Amino acid sequence: MTRTHRVGGVTLSVGVVTDVGMKRQLNEDSYVAQAPIYVVADGMGGYEAGDRASSAVVDAFETVLRGNTVATVELISAALERADELVAAVAGTTSRGAGSTVTGAAIVDHDGVPSWLVFNVGDSRVYRNIGSLLQQITVDHSLGQELFDAGELTAEEFASFPDRNVITRAIGAPDSTADSWITPIVNGERLLICSDGLTSEVADETIRASLTMGGVPDSVAWGLVDLAKRAGGKDNITVIVIDVISGGGDVARDGSTGSWMRVGLSAEDENDETTIPVGRR
Repeated sequence: MTRTHRVGGVTLSVGVVTDVGMKRQLNEDSYVAQAPIYVVADGMGGYEAGDRASSAVVDAFETVLRGNTVATVELISAALERADELVAAVAGTTSRGAGSTVTGAAIVDHDGVPSWLVFNVGDSRVYRNIGSLLQQITVDHSLGQELFDAGELTAEEFASFPDRNVITRAIGAPDSTADSWITPIVNGERLLICSDGLTSEVADETIRASLTMGGVPDSVAWGLVDLAKRAGGKDNITVIVIDVISGGGDVARDGSTGSWMRVGLSAEDENDETTIPVGRR
């Protein structure tokens, strides 16, 4: 069911679907979709702990942000730290360890302007769709992505690289550093937050077409999950679709959507203006 969320002066329409897929017996994805935070976590650790790891991530965000109508960089940072502690505790009870990806978007007040704070650890993703333009905001923390970014794999080689989905950062792992960006919220934009159960089965162009053709968020989310299942559905699939109805800024006359400013979620991170290109691969 599509739900209406209001955060300050911003009105959103939100649809969420999670599905076990066609091959798995257990859904190891978890999510939270309650203003001001929208998060997808994809657990790792098999039947022993994957679902517990992703649930721990979601619990951390729900606990830290409870009672806050608007998020802050500090709250998101605290939630990520708490998630790392909880997943480490889960891992300590297993023989094979545990971890989880996390990606999401939070509504923050940035210099008096309602803005999206987008963050990720791992290979779950956030996309932004405005008109016919699709931007992949997050960058996968995976072996394949790192080799591609280093110029050691071509796009064709990347597509068939057998270890392309080996995760290089995860909550509960030695490196759980999050990347994050911030940009003003724009009226008419659509965000997609999803686990790799969608993106490993469905090409970006097909995702773009599905988001662009319209429909309420819930029906779009169901359509994307159905596409992933018909393509094989080898993994769990979780999709959050968010439409900005009102309360944001306007798209520029030239159709541009503005830049994404990189922000640090730890003291060691540096800030720098970054415009995210269309399609990270």
